[in-house]
Amino acid sequence: MDKPSTLADGGQQALADSASAGTGEPQQPPPTSDTAPPQQQPVKISCTRGLASWLLRNNVSIAFSSYQSGRLYLVGVDAQGCISFHERYFARAMGLWADPQRILLATLFQLWRLENVLAPDQRTNEGADRHYVPRVAHTTGDLDIHDVAVMADGRIVFVNTSYSCLALLSPVHSFRVLWKPPFISKLAPEDRCHLNGLAMRDGAPAYVTAVCKSDVVNGWRDRRAEGGCVIDVTDNRVVSEKLSMPHSPRLHQGKLWLLNSGTGYLGSVDPASGEFSPLTFCPGFLRGLAFHNGYALVGLSLPRNGSFSGLVLDGELKKLDAEPWCGVQIIELSTGNIVEWIRLDGGVTELFDVQVIPGVRHATATGILADEIQHFVTFEAAAKPPSATP
Repeated sequence: MDKPSTLADGGQQALADSASAGTGEPQQPPPTSDTAPPQQQPVKISCTRGLASWLLRNNVSIAFSSYQSGRLYLVGVDAQGCISFHERYFARAMGLWADPQRILLATLFQLWRLENVLAPDQRTNEGADRHYVPRVAHTTGDLDIHDVAVMADGRIVFVNTSYSCLALLSPVHSFRVLWKPPFISKLAPEDRCHLNGLAMRDGAPAYVTAVCKSDVVNGWRDRRAEGGCVIDVTDNRVVSEKLSMPHSPRLHQGKLWLLNSGTGYLGSVDPASGEFSPLTFCPGFLRGLAFHNGYALVGLSLPRNGSFSGLVLDGELKKLDAEPWCGVQIIELSTGNIVEWIRLDGGVTELFDVQVIPGVRHATATGILADEIQHFVTFEAAAKPPSATP
């Protein structure tokens, strides 16, 4: 039986069952009434009853973002073995990157770095084994940042959708250009081709996705149904122009996977022929893709009237007599079966990115609103001086 959980208006945390209790330091202050983000409709979160077992069996937590509601969600298993849904407000939360110690999150005009402050033997009051605190916010201006990744040398690379390029952070300017598609003649804040997705190989950009090859302001909006591109960053080769609003390219187990979002299918692209091989249909507009241990995690959004209308996705939903979802679906790659899922109904209708956090059971985070971020303080102990020589 599915387990529903309702988030109060603007609430910053909701658990599918009971709240978890734990011991250890550091401790968080209780939430206050002024921690609420702009008011939203109540949100009902439901999930498969096997999700907790799947997370424990694979030793992971899940992070996903919603730019439409401005939320970062952390999904794990609490001390009682129940699913924990933890949320924090970040305006226009979009591109995500995560490992056990750090989360990167692109927002309206900043790129945030959240750091885990817990030692391996520490737990929060809620029993979380990771607690992420916003430590650095790099102000970029509104670049409509989509996918975010970390290069082998530690530099952060991101898809600068507004300027149709891949970019790096700059200590002085809004960004530093790393690469742009060969068909883009000028860097301008015009979202010409809707460059959106980034696949990494060995710590370097390998492939990107774009809705089309347009070189005029907002030209992609007229090319949503077809002409979607995969581009090889290393040699500027257009691998495919046969897709519909592709997103979230990822290299996994020797295949180039992506979401053919305009059709609703997860699948792979042959880099030589450009042919797309669908694996699984997911009932929604797809954005956000992560892999772990033989599974794919896919983010789904409700189709938006206007921007997403007139796509193959509409026909597929009608053919299957299906309603679109907002949520995350977990797909077994060997069979294409959807084995677990999370569904959001109500005030959240669109997600953007999904990440798996390996080795983490229960994650929480400090928010940036009200006084929570002011009073949650941790510090490093001073290094011991070398002992004197007798």
